[in-house]
Amino acid sequence: MRFLILGAGGIGCFYGARLIQAGHDCVFVARGEHLHAMRQNGLQIRHPNFSFHAPVLATDIQSLPREHSPEQFDLILLTLKAGATCSVLAQLKEWLATSDTPILSLQNGVDNEPSIAKMLGDRRTFGGLAVRIGGHILEPGIIEATGPAQVIFGPWPNSKQTATSLPLARSIETCFNAAAIPTQLSSDIRRELWRKLLINNGVNPLSALTGLDTRRLTSDPTLGNSVYRMMQETASVATADDVELSITDVQEMFTLISQFDAIKTSMLVDREKGRALELDGISGAVLRRGQQLNIDTPITALVHRLLELGVGTPDLFTPETLDEHR
Repeated sequence: MRFLILGAGGIGCFYGARLIQAGHDCVFVARGEHLHAMRQNGLQIRHPNFSFHAPVLATDIQSLPREHSPEQFDLILLTLKAGATCSVLAQLKEWLATSDTPILSLQNGVDNEPSIAKMLGDRRTFGGLAVRIGGHILEPGIIEATGPAQVIFGPWPNSKQTATSLPLARSIETCFNAAAIPTQLSSDIRRELWRKLLINNGVNPLSALTGLDTRRLTSDPTLGNSVYRMMQETASVATADDVELSITDVQEMFTLISQFDAIKTSMLVDREKGRALELDGISGAVLRRGQQLNIDTPITALVHRLLELGVGTPDLFTPETLDEHR
């Protein structure tokens, strides 16, 4: 199959490399020094169970419409930061309109797929999530990744309402699994996205505020309780999107992130590197729906506001100072 990786950061590059190694064609859309390094030296992936270093096809978003047509690709993988989704879709609107190529979002948050579907329609929209993977640009052209890197995806908003997309979805599932990307097709991807938001809202903002990885957060009694309460707040507002999340969902997701390997969250990495945080797509999504439903989300609101104000630094709490205060 032929793939376009739109947003060639840690996650997009890892999955693209897996697909290339399995014999598929990929074009990566990147920018700056990372793009230059990929063009000059190829792409390198460092993962405990996977290594990759090879030349790749890479371009920037300005050159993409001149160099490629969307009908060249069987699928566009959208792995941008959530805050860039609307602007990039607007920039590529005319280009995307020239074909029926579908888009699979593998992004944080619950607002990306509605934006894609509004422009392209449900039939061309697949929702998805990257599960149990940590990945970031170690240096230009070099990606460091950890975890089994699973994918859960499905037709938007679910397979019942968009059944015509199921044949393609099954082909994608087969392709990904054959490329050593453990992939599961979901019949209700919108619900799965909200279940992931339980984890994202629970640990991403708080890790950026404290400088702690997921294991340090969840194992500390006070911070772990805050993580759990932010997950509860997330579940309480999911009904705004016609999704019902129970206390069992919260407990399952808290247990999952507590038992998984220590991960430096994407929001913490962004803060360390001085990049914009995905606040709007993660905690902002919870706050907006809380206001819509008139439901209080006080812990989420507090952490969100502290990050907006720039409070704390990535080394505010180190493992040593945290141990001193236990």
